[in-house]
Amino acid sequence: MKLRVFYDGSCPLCAAEMKQLAAADRQGQVELQDITQPDFSERFPHIDPVAADRILHGETDDGTLLYGLDVTARAWNLAGKGWRVNWLRWPLIRPVADRVYLFFARHRHRISRLLTGREHCEAGTCSPAESRQQSSRR
Repeated sequence: MKLRVFYDGSCPLCAAEMKQLAAADRQGQVELQDITQPDFSERFPHIDPVAADRILHGETDDGTLLYGLDVTARAWNLAGKGWRVNWLRWPLIRPVADRVYLFFARHRHRISRLLTGREHCEAGTCSPAESRQQSSRR
């Protein structure tokens, strides 16, 4: 594992992206952790689930924390599909992309409802990386 991603498993769009990421990550470089799991705080006491709910959190092997689109870009690069998101980190686009991301993060459940018809996942319906999560539990 080179990057651990802490995502909102109750968000249909978030879970869908994590499912795509897990499928693309054939080398097992990215570990996905759902912040809505009951034992999350016990397993990751250094990650505030409220803060991680506001903005995507990621943690590198050396403990460095990344946030927002920096997590997204690192994860997709590790999965070999960085070309999908690297342009969001270009200097002129980055500030706008970060603001758009924060808007999306704040309203992701409503946006999910508009795009998928579901605002929240029901128990067990949005667990795209369940097998990876289970195998990485300590």
